[in-house]
Amino acid sequence: MPVSDMLSDAMIQFLVRYAPFSRMARADLEFLAEHAQLAYYPVDAVIADAAAGDDGLLHIIYRGHVRSQNLEASEDCVVLGPGECFPLLNLSAGRASASRFVATEDLFAYRLSRSDFDDLCNRSTALREYVTTAMAAVMKESFANANQSLLGRTLNQSSLLEPLSSLIHREPIWCRGDTSIQEALARMSREKVGTIVVVDEGRKPLGIFTLTDLMDRVVLRRLPLTDSVAAVMTANPASLEERANAQDAIAAMASRGLHQLLVTREGTLTGVISERDLFSLQRVSIRSVLQQIRAAGDVNMLRSAARDIGILTDNLLAQGIAVEHLTRAMTALNDGLSQRVLELVQLQFSVNDIPWCWLSLGSEGRCEQTTVTDQDNAVIFDVDADRTEDARQRLLPFAKSVNEALAAVGFPLCPGNIMASNPDCCLSASEWRGRFASWIREPTAQALLNANIFFDLRPLFGAVDLAEQLRSWVLDHSGGQRLFLGLLTDNALQSEPPLGMIRSFRTDDDDHPGTVDLKSQGTRLFVDAARVLALCFGIPETHTTQRLRQGLRRLNLPERDSAGIIQAFEFIQLLRFRAQCGGAGAPRAPNRLDPYALSDPDQRLLKEAFRQARSLQALLKQQMAR
Repeated sequence: MPVSDMLSDAMIQFLVRYAPFSRMARADLEFLAEHAQLAYYPVDAVIADAAAGDDGLLHIIYRGHVRSQNLEASEDCVVLGPGECFPLLNLSAGRASASRFVATEDLFAYRLSRSDFDDLCNRSTALREYVTTAMAAVMKESFANANQSLLGRTLNQSSLLEPLSSLIHREPIWCRGDTSIQEALARMSREKVGTIVVVDEGRKPLGIFTLTDLMDRVVLRRLPLTDSVAAVMTANPASLEERANAQDAIAAMASRGLHQLLVTREGTLTGVISERDLFSLQRVSIRSVLQQIRAAGDVNMLRSAARDIGILTDNLLAQGIAVEHLTRAMTALNDGLSQRVLELVQLQFSVNDIPWCWLSLGSEGRCEQTTVTDQDNAVIFDVDADRTEDARQRLLPFAKSVNEALAAVGFPLCPGNIMASNPDCCLSASEWRGRFASWIREPTAQALLNANIFFDLRPLFGAVDLAEQLRSWVLDHSGGQRLFLGLLTDNALQSEPPLGMIRSFRTDDDDHPGTVDLKSQGTRLFVDAARVLALCFGIPETHTTQRLRQGLRRLNLPERDSAGIIQAFEFIQLLRFRAQCGGAGAPRAPNRLDPYALSDPDQRLLKEAFRQARSLQALLKQQMAR
């Protein structure tokens, strides 16, 4: 093999390890390898500098790291590593980069001219899609990797050892290859299915035709419905013999990114198994857990339900559920568990004559609980002033029993004693208003800390209107308080994303060396900023994602930029779930993670998520400076 061909193959082998090159056609990669040149830069060399003019080159890092300094925002400094490109988005948009790129160590990088880059974009659909939706593309790959690893944990359930033949509950819907598209669609409509299998005379599968194929291969190409279905089917569909089990089917789907498989007997079609069919086998579902909670007659019976919530979380992650929906599902289950505890404990106390409401605070109040969370709760009640202390003394023993029962089923007691059994957290409506007013009027460090916890209140059980009125009062009385909001903003900006100056991430050196805290250095940055926006604009939502959507809209941020910030928050939440479930790089501390133990797509997306956090903080700072 000529030396030039060997070098080209070596470059392609390197590129296919990284997005978007991993999705590009071989011919497009060969074009890139033919036109790119390998360049060397010594440590501290300036590779590109916006102040000196744009050199119009795309750089793909082969070995080493590059520091990117945004000249329009001196604090915005990030580190790029192998497989990353710069300035990709600027070149695609036809505008000069606003950054300076400096080698932090001896660096080798492939260089491609602007004209060759434009030609490559015109040639490669994968590259064009990546450029226009860069973060979404990497996130999709990351989620796929996460799902594959989490799917493995579902395989220890006995139901997944059942043969596929036992899972087929209806005859497969099929047609011959010479059937017209119109006839195939008519049969799919009658049978209420989204897939039809195309078979030969011996009913051996030749292909499948789906509603996605209809859109991509018929509607968009404007083909007549009289054409044969064989002309537009997906040929050589994946199949397993009916002796295989559900575990084999899940592994096959995960490894090939499929949503369904054909089942055969000696090559003859006998059925179709979908992803939904396989997950319905698992004994733990949202409905079954809720039924178990409602049927529990005592706290001990709720312990197994609490364990099943953890199992269900793994299953939902494996199915690729969006993080926002996952946290809401977990909150609904945890709410049901807590409400049943309250119902059972209430039977032992005489407090029904007192109007009271149990409040969820912190992450529970924001509907953002993860699998490892302690209690943050309080009680609000409403009685005449002369009955306040009597009502409190009656409610405190009840609250203590509830806190202990919640601890027994899996919600640890709050180390900071932010619990309803604490007299400072069991207050009348007027007392809560007075307490909140003092925090807003005199925003000391402790007052700001308290506001971050208590201002995310949400009613869980009892007289819900008491909580709703209190939350409305907070929004009415905090929105115009510039001093309070300014200090709350300063507090929100104290933590910075752990982006390194030399390497990609700034990890800790003390108690948990080599890790980052995904809560205090990650999700907290979004949560604190979203809370300030909610108070500024009177947004009643407590969920961070909803606060961000509405708050960023009020800041007139383009929808695409808002979506990037929200995706970043949800990705860090996903990593927290994975860490707490024993995912990649997870140390014993539940929110700690070694970023360099992540896959390359995950590392790149985590860096982008931290950059989005920095952008959000800059937006918040600009808003409060107006």
